[in-house]
Amino acid sequence: MTTTTTADTDLLLTVEEAARRLRIGRTQMYALITSGEVPSVTIGRLRRVPAECLATYVSGLLAAVQAN
Repeated sequence: MTTTTTADTDLLLTVEEAARRLRIGRTQMYALITSGEVPSVTIGRLRRVPAECLATYVSGLLAAVQAN
């Protein structure tokens, strides 16, 4: 039996939450967003990272490693 927490089902994450999930710092997360490596959306004045974009980013990292 698995338990699902709200954090597991969030569609949009704050930059800090996204950084925590990747186990990186907030500054590095902003750098990934600024470079376009991790897409983000703006809602009003808020910056949010779609949770699915983190999985896509990590998949890309793995593909790059496997290609070498």
